Amino acid sequence: MSKVFFITGAGRGLGADIARQALAAGHQVVATGRRPERVLDALGGERDNLLATALDITDPAAAERAVRAAVDRFGRIDVLINNAANFYAGFFEELSDAQLRAQIETNLFGPMNVTRAALPVLRAQRSGHVITISSLAGAVGVDFCVAYSTAKFGIEGFMESLRHDVEPYGIHTTIVEPGFFRTELLVDSSTTYAELSIDDYAQRTAETKKVWESMNGQQSGDPVKLADALLSVAALDQPPLRFVAGDDCLQAVEAKARELLAQVEASRELGSGLAHTDA
Repeated sequence: MSKVFFITGAGRGLGADIARQALAAGHQVVATGRRPERVLDALGGERDNLLATALDITDPAAAERAVRAAVDRFGRIDVLINNAANFYAGFFEELSDAQLRAQIETNLFGPMNVTRAALPVLRAQRSGHVITISSLAGAVGVDFCVAYSTAKFGIEGFMESLRHDVEPYGIHTTIVEPGFFRTELLVDSSTTYAELSIDDYAQRTAETKKVWESMNGQQSGDPVKLADALLSVAALDQPPLRFVAGDDCLQAVEAKARELLAQVEASRELGSGLAHTDA
């Protein structure tokens, strides 16, 4: 059945792949980006089932305008895919306060802005699906990714809690945790390195930056296959609350789950029996 997809960050990377695969499958697509002309170029130009519209996800008013444009064009929104993101890489002490706040503004408040704008439409329909792209770094703390992990861990908490808010209105939610896919997250226009420099971190920073830069375009995950998998998730009557994507992320999340269970057991003796009892 044809659906209306609203996709953020659709001008390149995974967002463009999702939009292309959705269009090829016969869906209507609202493809958003800061520069809609770039979105159209990435998706092969205008067509009847495509609306390319401007959206800076950090601007709540822009999110509302994009949602209105989507409804004006297609009458509804069935699937919101919060994909747009950037990456501030570096060790905590070397990331400035401004960089940390900018990371959270884009990767946490950005999806919140778009979701807030779309939810009145989904509630009125009594149907819809909010899919938000998290990361392996949203499930497991990752070296050199403290800002990114902070924002993505926040996304996971937002989405886990949002589920309870919106389920009574027929709205599904799914957190997507991809491992390393060739999504253009590591290209210069998406990655910003720490602007401060501390001698104790200098060698580790140089070595880690070299590794990250060498990974760009060499990641094992195929974004087209991930896009197809996301379309399959969106087609389910009862989609999963969490979709872990890629062998590397599956292994990492399994290891984290085992670690959490071990920590629960280690806490049991001191952590149980702490309820107040009357004297």
